[in-house]
Parts: sequence; structure tokens; C-alpha cells
Amino acid sequence: MTQNVPSPLPSLVPETAPFTEEQRFWLNGFFAGLIALDSSGVTALSTDQAAALMGGASTDANAEEDDGGAPWHDQTLPIAERMKLAEGKPLRWKMMAAMAQQDCGQCGYDCRNYSGAIMSGAETRLNLCAPGGKETARMVKALYEQLGSEPKTATPAAAVASAPVSAIPGTSRDNPSTAKVLSRTLLNKPGSEKETWHVEIDLTGSGIEYEVGDAFGLFPHNDPVLVEQVMKALGAPPDHDIGGRTLRQVLTDSVSLSPAPDMLFQLLSYITGGDRRKKARALATGEDPDKDAATLDVLAALEKFDGTAPDPEAFIEALDPLQPRLYSISSSPKTDPSRVTLTVDTVRYTVRNRQRLGVCSTLLAERIEPGAVLRAYVQKAHAFALPKDGSVPIIMIGPGTGVAPFRAFLHDRRADKALGRNWLFFGHQRSACDFFYEDELKEMRTSGFLTRLSLAWSRDGDEKIYVQDRMRQTGRDIWAWLSEGAHVYVCGDAKRMAKDVELALVDIVAEHGGKSGEEAVLFVSDLKKKGRYQQDVY
Repeated sequence: MTQNVPSPLPSLVPETAPFTEEQRFWLNGFFAGLIALDSSGVTALSTDQAAALMGGASTDANAEEDDGGAPWHDQTLPIAERMKLAEGKPLRWKMMAAMAQQDCGQCGYDCRNYSGAIMSGAETRLNLCAPGGKETARMVKALYEQLGSEPKTATPAAAVASAPVSAIPGTSRDNPSTAKVLSRTLLNKPGSEKETWHVEIDLTGSGIEYEVGDAFGLFPHNDPVLVEQVMKALGAPPDHDIGGRTLRQVLTDSVSLSPAPDMLFQLLSYITGGDRRKKARALATGEDPDKDAATLDVLAALEKFDGTAPDPEAFIEALDPLQPRLYSISSSPKTDPSRVTLTVDTVRYTVRNRQRLGVCSTLLAERIEPGAVLRAYVQKAHAFALPKDGSVPIIMIGPGTGVAPFRAFLHDRRADKALGRNWLFFGHQRSACDFFYEDELKEMRTSGFLTRLSLAWSRDGDEKIYVQDRMRQTGRDIWAWLSEGAHVYVCGDAKRMAKDVELALVDIVAEHGGKSGEEAVLFVSDLKKKGRYQQDVY
């Protein structure tokens, strides 16, 4: 979206910075908007400050104009809708639209910069968008194949800088540090259908620093039982050499074993025949001949095409890299800078009599003991942070593990003795066994620090009550808080909860703000633009 920058624009980029005049002009506008400054009383940034701000910024002088405001940059939109919104745009922006739009950092970039790095040639890995899964990987690959036909009116190499790699360990996925797991505490009580853990991690000596709103990245290991099953299905010895490491080592910590990637099916199609070849080819192109594609992890794929015995080296090359997992941080460094806590749902489900396990959640829940050391880093938040003014009221909406960053927010505001009012919406299945951090939150409510606590339980009675239902029930008060400048925060599921919460907020604005439906939508959109409506969704 083109920004109207006040004129004359103060120079925020020093003359000594290594940019062209065109880049300097755009960067001045970018930095002015980024740090919300007007033209009065502004001094130039130092070269170091400019370089620091450049870490996550596009260096394309026309980037903001070219993407047209990136209307596809919405985590709740299906990929088909995002690609439709990007129709007619340059290949760079179509590639960005193919990303999951979560700016989660698992790939080492945000969505804008990952697409730009691919276009520039700085990044050759096309399958790093973990939240986007196969849909994103297929679309990115298809778009990448069009690079040769892209009109040469732009210079992709200058369009975006590759993701910066900090020299400080623990500040990026490409330069992790190590941290020790201290403890895990089950948050659910007997009778719950869920298994959620409060995990404490020791940062002493790691050099890792964080702020509330950030995410914590952990590099997991695959379940050793699954690794053994894959090696058996592959028919290869555990000590088979793969680039100087054993097959077991590579399968344990280097490649993803779920889901089965398209490249694996393509490999299998080369070494089988008849109908099985046709099926493998169909699966490699996104088809679903047996209506089981969604259930095929690497082991299931090998079992489906048993007897094919792919070469171990080719097999490993066909797999996706094992990605780090990101978790919202549920603690504040102002409480204890040497510790970080996470709120982790354990993923377990059964497909055809075989239990599937979340690779990192079950690692934390059962496959390591306190004292274990893991590679870790902090992923800095993208526009998910407390207001700088502690007197600003905040409304936090976080069902389930979505409460994690809001526990951190509350601890942070309490440590600062912030005067702003705090309202938390929390929900889960059952009040008796799924009320995470119940004692803490009730104490904060009793003391008056937590101004309001609105709870929603979906399995406590015949009627399912969700956080968006509680929002509508308290709509008049939410509108009053918004009218007084409150910031709204949402954390949790992107595809259902986040959409329902936003729709509820639009309805509240329309009903209690006396606005038409269109005006209410624009009002919420304006909250987003002003940083008063922020989401951490996945």
C-alpha cells in the first residue's frame, strides 16, 4: 500500500549508509512509517540503527507500491483465495501470496522476505513454509518454474535482502544456541481429553534474550521408534553412510517424517510400475487416487508402495528438512530473565491402528527428561507486542494454548506496575479440568490487576460456549473499552477461532458503535493498521 509521507521528509538514513539515492528516498519513507514518526523533531538514524532496521525490511524502492497493500496477507484466507487476490501481480507477489501469511519465522524469514529471497536466488529451498504445508510447496514450485518467463522489467536480485543471520547465538534459526529443559507440569486435571504441559527452560549461559510476544524455537528429534520403523520399511541398515553420518542419525534429526512430500512419491514412481506407478505419479502432483493422501506420512508412503526399496541416499534427498517448532512464550523476562516458559499441547492421534505423534510436543512431554539440552532460539515477534504506554487498556482473546502470550503480557504489565486495565477471554472444553493457570488468573482477578476475566467452556453443558460468544455477550463493554483506546490481541487457531473472533468484533462495532456493516469492517481494518488489533495465530 502506498504511503503518503509528509513533506519535507526528514532524513532518517545517514549519508554514509551504502544506498543509492532511490533506495535512500524509499527507506526514509519506510522507516518513518515503521517507527511512527512525523516530520517534527526527528533526528537521523545512525548507520548502525539503519542497518538494524534493515534486518527485516525490504530493500526494493517500489516494494510497498508493487504489492498493492498485500491484500492476501491474511492468515485466515485459504490459499486459493490468496492466489486470486494476487492475480495480475508480478511473480514476486504471487509467490508471497502462496506463503501461509503467518510471518512465523520458521523458514528464517517473514512471508515477504522469503518470497523475495527465492526470487533473488539468495534462497534455493522452496519447501521451508511449514504452516503452508504441501499446498504452499506445490504453488511455490509452480511459480518458481515460471521464473524464466518473468518479464525482465524488475531486478529480483535487489528486490529483497536475504534473511540476516545474526552473529549472536540464539537469535535466529540459522544460528541457534542451546538451552536446558528444567521441568514440565501437566496443566490439565483428571477427566480432560487434552494433554497440555507447562514447560520451563533454563536460559543460563545461552545468551538468549526475549521480550513478551516473541516465540521460542526448538529443534526437535524424531521419535526413535518411528525412525526404526522407517529404516525397516526402507530395508537399509542403520549405519548406512549418508554424507559422513549414519542413516539413523540423519533420520533422527535432519529430515521430516511427516507428511510424505511430493518428491518422495516422484521417487517411488521411478522405481515401481503399473498401477502403482500411476498412483505414485498422481500423489506427486497433488491428486488423491485412493482418498488417503492426507494420512500418508513417510512410513505410510513406504508401506503403501512396499517392495520398492529406494536407494537410501535418494530417499533422504526426497524428504523435507526437519523444521524447528515455534511456541508462544508464556513468561516475562521481567519476572526471571534466566527462564522461559512454554504452554504446549501434546499432539497424538491414530491412523489405521498406528499412533502418530507431534514431533516436538511429544519430545517435550515424554521423550526427554529434565536436564536435557536442546538447540533453541528466539523468533522476534512481528507486530505482536504490548502498547508502549502502560496506561492503555488491553483486551486479550486466547482460548486453549492461545493464553500463553497473554500470561506473559500480564506478568510483564504487573512487573512494570502498569496502570492500564486488562481483560482476558479464555476458553477450553471443561472448567473443571482445562482451566490453565487457574490459580494465577483468579489471584490476579481478585487483586484487581486483571480487571475482567471472561471464561467460555464448550463441553460444560448442552450448549457449546466459545470466546466469540462471550465477546458478543459483553459487546457493549468491549465497545466502551475500544472507545477509550483499548488494544485487542488474539492468539490461537487461524482458520476457525481467529475468523470467528474478528467477525464477532465487527458485529460488536456495528451494534454498539452505531455503524453499518461496511463501516464496522473498515473500523476493524483501521484498528489493524494502527496496531490496535494484533494477532498471533497458527
